[in-house]
Amino acid sequence: MIDTQLLISGVIFGLSIGSIFFLMAIGLSLCFGLMRIISLDQLLYYSVGAYITYTISVYSGNMWLGALGGLIVAGILSFAVERFIFLRIYERDIAFTMITSFGILIGGVGVIKAIWGLVPRPVPMPIMTQMSIMGTEIPVYRLIVVVIAALVYAGIWLFLNRTITGKAIRAGIENVEHVEGLGINVYRLFTITFIIAGTLSGLSGGLHAPLIMVDPQMGLEVMPFIFMVVIIGGLGSIKGTLISALIVGQVVSIGSLIYAPLAQMAPFAIMLLILLVKPTGLYGSKLLKR
Repeated sequence: MIDTQLLISGVIFGLSIGSIFFLMAIGLSLCFGLMRIISLDQLLYYSVGAYITYTISVYSGNMWLGALGGLIVAGILSFAVERFIFLRIYERDIAFTMITSFGILIGGVGVIKAIWGLVPRPVPMPIMTQMSIMGTEIPVYRLIVVVIAALVYAGIWLFLNRTITGKAIRAGIENVEHVEGLGINVYRLFTITFIIAGTLSGLSGGLHAPLIMVDPQMGLEVMPFIFMVVIIGGLGSIKGTLISALIVGQVVSIGSLIYAPLAQMAPFAIMLLILLVKPTGLYGSKLLKR
């Protein structure tokens, strides 16, 4: 039987790690939903966001300023990659774009190693305060991460449902050819979506940095979990991505309390069970086509 305090701590940990997974996976999900590309380079922007956060926090002593710098640099980098690389290969086969994005990721990891070295770097926790929840001391920073992810979800939902550009992106996720037939510049939508994805990946790296050691391989280490989140939630669905990220976060956290190997094994079992029942994922659309 799990101790109540340990269980509460595990649930909060699961919410925070699930929030990080959501911020990373939403960009990859939207990129596939609209552009039909598997943008593995999003994991590079996650790593860049973490390292920029580390660098700025070292010189300024302000982790929040570092996270802001991290998401800005990640956004600029994603814009450059989209303009100079993906814009030229959108029409290619999905396997080609996936291999290209993986090459960008591996090359970026090499650049990170050349700049910051191989030694993992710590980022100080910006808030050391703890809050008591049912007698359990919970780090306030983890709760802040959850709140930020909730605000990001609300912002994306409003953007996709209340703005003309957002509605065009939603329509493009269902059928990009119909949107193009209306005279809308779909490549402009691609660029906007890609920048949003890269910025959120950078934000996830900046927020995750104080909870882990910043490492050149950090993007590759979370890759399986991000794929699980995207697949379970349904490609192109922000609601599905949020729910699946929280599910995976809780499975990893609670599973590690019950039996440590479950933290790695259980999410895959959950993914297989869901796909057996609903092959499109929790909120995947059967109408997705290009």
